[in-house]
Amino acid sequence: MTGRMARNKGARGENELAAMLSDELGTVVKRKLGQARDGADDIEIGKFRIEVKRRETLAIMQWCRQIEACTPKDQIPLVVFRQNGQEWRVVMRMKDLIPMIREELAGS
Repeated sequence: MTGRMARNKGARGENELAAMLSDELGTVVKRKLGQARDGADDIEIGKFRIEVKRRETLAIMQWCRQIEACTPKDQIPLVVFRQNGQEWRVVMRMKDLIPMIREELAGS
């Protein structure tokens, strides 16, 4: 796949995820323009910084390092990816997941 085709596929993936999140969350979610040039996240929602990957070949740890390098300490980096014919998946650090689970348990 050429560089242009890969960029277009990436942009389509970012737009697809942004549309899905917008529908599910009831708020407008947009991809950040210029993020590839700036080396930053693709989508930001509150304290969540999201790196979006629409790829067949997975490089999850590389993607994790990429988003973690540009995420401020008080925010949560997420890698959200999808392969052809598969559903979207999320990778996050355990230290960010535990407080969410703890909050869920406290609310039950």
